[in-house]
Amino acid sequence: MSPSAYQHFLFFFLLLLLFSSPSLIAAQSLYNVCGTTGNFTANSTYQTNLNRLLSTLSLNASASGFASTSVGQVPNLVIGLALCRGDVNTTECRGCLDTASQDSQQICPFNRAAIFWYDFCFLRFSNEQFLGSTSNDPEVLLGNAANVSSPQRFSRLLNLLLNSTLNNATGSDTRFATGVVSNYTAESPTVYGLVQCMPYLSASQCQQCVLGLFNPLPTFLEGRQGGRVLGAVCTMRYEIYSFFEGAPTLRLTVPPENATSPAAPPAAAPPLPVPASGQGKKRNVTGTVLAIVIPSVTAISLIFLIFICYCRRKPAPRLDETEAEKIISVESILFDLATLQVATAFFSEDNKLGEGGFGAVYKGFLPNGQEIAVKKLLNAGQGLAELKNELLLVAKLQHRNLVKLIGVCLEEEKMLIYEYVPNRSLDLYLYDPVRGKELRWGTRYKIISGIAQGLLYLHEESQIKIIHRDLKASNILLDAEMNPKISDFGLAKLFDGDQTQGTTNRVIGTFGYMAPEYAMHGKFSMKSDVFSFGVLVLEVLTGRKNSGSYDSETAEDLLSFAWEKWSGGAALEAVDPVLGDQYQRGDVLRCLQIGLLCVQENPSDRPSMRTVDLMLSSETVSVQIPSKPAFCGGKSFKDVQVSDSSSLPFGVPEKSRTRSMAMSPNEVSISELEPR
Repeated sequence: MSPSAYQHFLFFFLLLLLFSSPSLIAAQSLYNVCGTTGNFTANSTYQTNLNRLLSTLSLNASASGFASTSVGQVPNLVIGLALCRGDVNTTECRGCLDTASQDSQQICPFNRAAIFWYDFCFLRFSNEQFLGSTSNDPEVLLGNAANVSSPQRFSRLLNLLLNSTLNNATGSDTRFATGVVSNYTAESPTVYGLVQCMPYLSASQCQQCVLGLFNPLPTFLEGRQGGRVLGAVCTMRYEIYSFFEGAPTLRLTVPPENATSPAAPPAAAPPLPVPASGQGKKRNVTGTVLAIVIPSVTAISLIFLIFICYCRRKPAPRLDETEAEKIISVESILFDLATLQVATAFFSEDNKLGEGGFGAVYKGFLPNGQEIAVKKLLNAGQGLAELKNELLLVAKLQHRNLVKLIGVCLEEEKMLIYEYVPNRSLDLYLYDPVRGKELRWGTRYKIISGIAQGLLYLHEESQIKIIHRDLKASNILLDAEMNPKISDFGLAKLFDGDQTQGTTNRVIGTFGYMAPEYAMHGKFSMKSDVFSFGVLVLEVLTGRKNSGSYDSETAEDLLSFAWEKWSGGAALEAVDPVLGDQYQRGDVLRCLQIGLLCVQENPSDRPSMRTVDLMLSSETVSVQIPSKPAFCGGKSFKDVQVSDSSSLPFGVPEKSRTRSMAMSPNEVSISELEPR
């Protein structure tokens, strides 16, 4: 190619790039607010943390459209959030956020907080907590300088458009929607609208926020051909020309009023917006062209350079697939301490759910709005590498009747992050005569079956064979639909102690739930979990608490009570009185028989959890006749040394603790690797 031809090619290429790169134009700032929460000095720790945060936000938000994170610790903690407009692509999003990051250092130098609005993206950072906020302050109004010809008609159609678009946005996971309404007048037939909220807002929070932007429409925007309201958590925009990418989410058509002439096309180019407050930035033509052409030439040069390096590079050494998968899996569940500090308001007492043998539990909110329960671990005795491997295995346990482990923090304090289960624990319902009425028979049967299926998964179907060793009502959590979820499983290897043998010198458990061979001789097995399950079944049926009965020499314990009713032919008299006669007689009798069978004194007489699951799910499977259960007839626990393992669920703390002696680290479950 001749030099002259090359110059022509480059000239036309730059022109093409200039007119086909809306991201470069959209990366110009619409408005910004520099914070008032203090300043930092050059080359300080805060500046280092801010640079890390901006880089992370730009990368993560360009991939998913939204990201939030925090870096560092107080007093150098910096919290940030980035959001891209829902219709832009990854490249446009990344370019906008990179520009915002650079502008923030020039427009708001050394400010610890700042907010930047762009056409394609939004960036905010601060040294104070704002993640999860529903406040839309500050709000900025921008209006088109031109006015409409039919203000009243326009206002009605605009209200219809924005309300309809808002409904679409609240029904979307991204909280973003665009809309078009045609024929508001014969002269100018189309209006375009856009609504967007922070993805962490609920549908109702998004609706409330956006309605505040246009219902009623601000006086400043009345009669204007276009306008927008920029806010901290929600925004809206409308114009008489198309300003978003792709097809609209919603399209409305309304007949024109008294239309007498064909509709004219919309204006070819939008008029410049007029800020409602603050001073607009003047940009001359030369500066704008240079701002576009110079980065474009630089980008082209980088592309050529990267291409040359790619052609000349040596093949990279291949990582073993198993190791690569393990690294990716471990990294995917790792949480940094700063994120958890922000989520729990720095482990505020107001967010504390309880404290048990493993440590304190706190409720928190991730930046995307997800509720979590953070459990601080006491005395985790493993090395870091071993701990990662064990947690990775536990995190892979996925079952609808197990509380899901979301992640882990391995920094200054070791912490586990679980899903938050809203209806708290089973014991809060069973032993309360008022709340117990919420557990109708259908719900109780679902709870019994769900616990059986979760325990079967732990014993036989998971990649790790787990013996829980502390199955009890307070370790059964209930989700929004009252489905049971077993908690505190698979954690024994995090603590020092004899946990890999069938016999232990340190008996850990809770009164009333421990099998006799475990309580008296330290022998544990799957059948000791079956015993605990049997006690749970009897508690669900009767509404009675078993563990409290051992505090008295004369009190009739639950197993004796259930056995006497069963053997005396009055089995239905054992049913919780709050149920009245609203239950299935055959199901109740079957569950009572299974419960008594699970608490047999000899472990070999107890069924496996697979057999229990079959007996619960099929009426054709016969149930053996039980014998007199263990601890029945006056035997007492008072001479047995046990350690209370009242580790709390992710709900309200237990109001009553079981008796404890010879305290030692809480070891409630045993994990053994099992190849599959």
